Amino acid sequence: MDIKMIAIDLDRTLLRTDKTISVYLADVLMRCRERGIKVVFATARPKRTVMGFCKIISTDALILHNGAVTYIADDLMNSYSIAQKPRDYILQALSRDYPEATLSVEIDDTLYANFDVCTVWNYTQAVMTDFTDLPDMPADKIIVGVSSMDDVDQFSKYIPGELYIEMSDGKLGLIMNRNATKWNALCSVAMHFGISAAEIVSFGDDYNDIDMLRKCGIGVAMANAINEVKAVSDYICDTNDNDGVAKWLEENVFSSID
Repeated sequence: MDIKMIAIDLDRTLLRTDKTISVYLADVLMRCRERGIKVVFATARPKRTVMGFCKIISTDALILHNGAVTYIADDLMNSYSIAQKPRDYILQALSRDYPEATLSVEIDDTLYANFDVCTVWNYTQAVMTDFTDLPDMPADKIIVGVSSMDDVDQFSKYIPGELYIEMSDGKLGLIMNRNATKWNALCSVAMHFGISAAEIVSFGDDYNDIDMLRKCGIGVAMANAINEVKAVSDYICDTNDNDGVAKWLEENVFSSID
């Protein structure tokens, strides 16, 4: 296989359930980079919760906030944000009409929330707020708790045309700029390096990975992925807890170049 770039989701894909990375997986990705294959993390996470993993696995690019923010090495490449006016409208309208909703917003690599975020993410902290005292800056994404696609459809009426809402992890609704997708960001990264979509293999497990898996040269779903992801993928590898990414790369990439 002529693979020149590997794009990998983090949670439930690269990372084990306990949020660790095996020595085996780190070694396989290091060997890929030594052979000139670019490694890209493509995640909905913010930068502050990703940099620790970059100390274990060196990367050529970071796609963060589901594609809202993209870095090549340490340089910011793209940023597709939510302007302050629609940001405030959405947060205030949802707070008013759904007072029990868990809401949070990412602004300048800081999370602001109306609930204890440790109940959802035990790897980050937030500034508690009622969203009336946010900084005068655009947001990378807004996150609302959901229980089903019906909730996503219900919240869609608050979302202006330049934004969209997408379910993640079966319990979160991510509200973002329409240009902020993993696939759009990956296209920019690939163009920067002179790599075609046909030369990219991507790995993922959730709704926000579907476009990337469908449009890359090779899309690989984790065995623990949702059915919608498996349906659009070319391959299904082992689970995140069983080093599925590393096993697939050894079996399908190294075998063609060793």
